[in-house]
Amino acid sequence: MNLSAGKLTIMDYIRRDNEPPLATGAWGWKFHHIGIPTNDIINEEKYLPLLKMGVGGFAESPFGIEWMRFDQDSNVNELIRNVPHIAFEVNDIESELSRHDFKIITKSNSPSEGVKVVMVEHNGAPIELIEFQKNKLKQ
Repeated sequence: MNLSAGKLTIMDYIRRDNEPPLATGAWGWKFHHIGIPTNDIINEEKYLPLLKMGVGGFAESPFGIEWMRFDQDSNVNELIRNVPHIAFEVNDIESELSRHDFKIITKSNSPSEGVKVVMVEHNGAPIELIEFQKNKLKQ
């Protein structure tokens, strides 16, 4: 069974309890964060006026937790506003989208310089794919 080559669909695979999910095991994606919607004001919130939402907590969280608060008139997809999402870093968003039959809920876009994101839906859950520029500063 070669799921990494895209020969079978996600639905053809049944994961065992002791196996990592396909995303991190076979596809090589890296966990980045979990975004959790809230109605509460977020401590040290960064407000994003274009999206009419505030985010916070990511920089301080050793687990990658990001809180998201949305204005009532935010144009962000309703699923993202109401259901926590998990985000994965990928090497090439366009390649991943071509390899998998995902339902795209937010088109590929660049929220900040050197960052590209897309939101997809799987089994009713929002999933964020993040691509960072390859020429990152060497540590």
